Amino acid sequence: MNLPTLERYLIGYIIGFTVFMLAIPYSIYAVATTYYGPDIFNPLIRVVISLLLVVIGLVLAVWSNIALLLKGKGGPTDLFNVAVSPRTQHLVVEGPYQYTRNPMVLGFFLCYLAMALYLNSVPALIGVIIFFIAVRFYLQETEERRLWKDFGREFEEYRRHVPMIVPCVFKRRKKR
Repeated sequence: MNLPTLERYLIGYIIGFTVFMLAIPYSIYAVATTYYGPDIFNPLIRVVISLLLVVIGLVLAVWSNIALLLKGKGGPTDLFNVAVSPRTQHLVVEGPYQYTRNPMVLGFFLCYLAMALYLNSVPALIGVIIFFIAVRFYLQETEERRLWKDFGREFEEYRRHVPMIVPCVFKRRKKR
């Protein structure tokens, strides 16, 4: 790996960490502390569900990053069609990508949902849902178009069989 590529990976991961692990959680916390309402669930149930969601979310986020790096030969950071980290050279359809086209997004969404739930904040839950909807539209308008441009029919076939973010648990996948 040459130095400029290594630097781009580092910059991409630093930006990603700053936005997704610091700025967004801080925003959720800030919203959550503006309103204290009645308990959404029993506190023990809230903690258990939150922990479960965080574990699943972190596993998905890390697993998808590793798959992009090893299988796709690229990184995840692409902001408004500007490649911060090197773009993937291969379409990744294995690992977590066989269940959802955006496992990293799903993973972070589950973590944010866990945080809002743990903080017992209806406004934070609403904010996380609005954020999820906005990210879904962003993915459709930018990332999906770029993947179509980069991988063409291979991406179109993949897109037809794998859901964008939320896996369909009850749908049987056909072998490709």
